[in-house]
Amino acid sequence: MKPFKNHETGQNKSDEIADGARRNAVKLFLIFFKIGLFTFGGGYAMIPLIERELSQSRKLLSADEILDIVAISESTPGPIAVNMATFVGYRCCGFFGALAATFGVVLPSFLVILLVSAVLRQFESVESVKMAFFGVRAAVLALILHAVYTMLRQCPKSVFSLSVAALSFLAVAVFSQNALPVLLIAAVLGVLNTLLIKRRWKK
Repeated sequence: MKPFKNHETGQNKSDEIADGARRNAVKLFLIFFKIGLFTFGGGYAMIPLIERELSQSRKLLSADEILDIVAISESTPGPIAVNMATFVGYRCCGFFGALAATFGVVLPSFLVILLVSAVLRQFESVESVKMAFFGVRAAVLALILHAVYTMLRQCPKSVFSLSVAALSFLAVAVFSQNALPVLLIAAVLGVLNTLLIKRRWKK
């Protein structure tokens, strides 16, 4: 069967879909290039920017989907910023969206690191440069705290979820346990809790 043809533009329907996918991929690249350009401090500082750009401004993802993406990105190997970009890109625009978003979020860091590595040794002893890095670290802390506050506000609150969050924090922050086993245990506890709730509803 031949693809439908648009009589106004003379394009086949499949060509229009391909053009739309390319335009969306370019938009994703630009969005994540901007996010990557202003994300200091790693992936957690990126969460408020992703929420503002994709959930609040463009309505591409819901707040619950952002939370799910953060959880999945944290639970899979690799930097959380790259994982989030890949996941969001694929969710919004398939394979090419994932490729564009990932390339967009990585490119600014690559270019900045090339520039910094070339000039840092010449300026690292300058007092104004030291003060600038001190200010950036303070801003990164504020972004991470904002991400924690946003996720806490949107996350479903129950005795179970708060208990798991508190125990996970103690295990990682106080007892210096590896984060991966803690995440796996939390996932198993979440499945068991859901099954228990469903069994109670059936009764």
